[in-house]
Amino acid sequence: MSGRLSRLACTAVVAAQAVLAPVPAAATPQPERSATQLLTDLQQLYRQTEQATETYNATAEKLKRQQAEVARLDAELARARLALQGSRIDAGRLARQQYQNSSDLSPYLRLLLARDPQHALDEGHVIGQLARERAETVDRLTGTEQKKDALARAARKALDARLTLAEQQKKQRDDVTARLADVERLLASLTPGQLGEVTKLEQDGVAAAQQKLTASDTLGDDRPPSGEGNRAVRYAMDQIGKPYQWGAAGPKSYDCSGLTSQAWDHAGTPIPRTSQDQWARLKKIPLSRLRPGDLVVYFPEATHVAMYVGDGEVVQAPRPGEKVEVSPLASNPVLGAVRPDDAPARTPAMEAR
Repeated sequence: MSGRLSRLACTAVVAAQAVLAPVPAAATPQPERSATQLLTDLQQLYRQTEQATETYNATAEKLKRQQAEVARLDAELARARLALQGSRIDAGRLARQQYQNSSDLSPYLRLLLARDPQHALDEGHVIGQLARERAETVDRLTGTEQKKDALARAARKALDARLTLAEQQKKQRDDVTARLADVERLLASLTPGQLGEVTKLEQDGVAAAQQKLTASDTLGDDRPPSGEGNRAVRYAMDQIGKPYQWGAAGPKSYDCSGLTSQAWDHAGTPIPRTSQDQWARLKKIPLSRLRPGDLVVYFPEATHVAMYVGDGEVVQAPRPGEKVEVSPLASNPVLGAVRPDDAPARTPAMEAR
């Protein structure tokens, strides 16, 4: 946790000095806020930014699925059009055959006048087969036309949905950018003394929360990870030092759920992309049953997620301006924990075999 705010503040100060106009001499000084108020404001801004980021990520996932659906429908529509063209060719061929074989005589009279009644009967059978084939072709043609029209409507609807999602994603991206700008402005407004006070207050708060969690015996004893969980932890730990970037899922940078989803994907167990979906769709477990690889979800809205690595610690992509790091589990208010894989825990002896 040490140096978190100061690292981002240095960048924010430089950016702010480049764009902020000098304050007029006659401006009324603003009342100085306490370190507690400043930390509360910062934490709220970070939380709003991460919530906006996870909303953006969810829309990005929907857009990806919608793009795949548009491509699938387009391919199916192309096949339906080819099938329709083939059915029309068959219908035309049978129409010509019907015209060439047409006669004003009924089948009964043709049988009576035929020199070879058996041949006439055989011919009638062939004609009957052709009639059935014509009926089947007409039915197939009608069905293919209906399928083509239905696919065309579905493709248009899917395209409209994709365009709507793309516009929604753009608005959400602008929202994240605006909230990040609010964080930078607040940090740029702090004096070195204020920044030091806020940093210490944050560190003390995390330490107190972690001590309370440990003293309550909520965590229990560490359990051995599953094979998949062990691979997920190794991947996440290998990312330590890489920067946080909202909307990123590696390999050069990550946001919180980008790190956890990629770690489990590399472990061979794909999980949902966003922290909200990870909380909603994965198996919930009590903190007393945590094992390395499980995910710890934070805040009532499930807007942040980290991976448990044992000994009361998590690996996480914390927030803008910071890097992937190992932190106390109580770095943020805990909502609960989920387990991506439901396999029995493997003992060290089983791992050795």
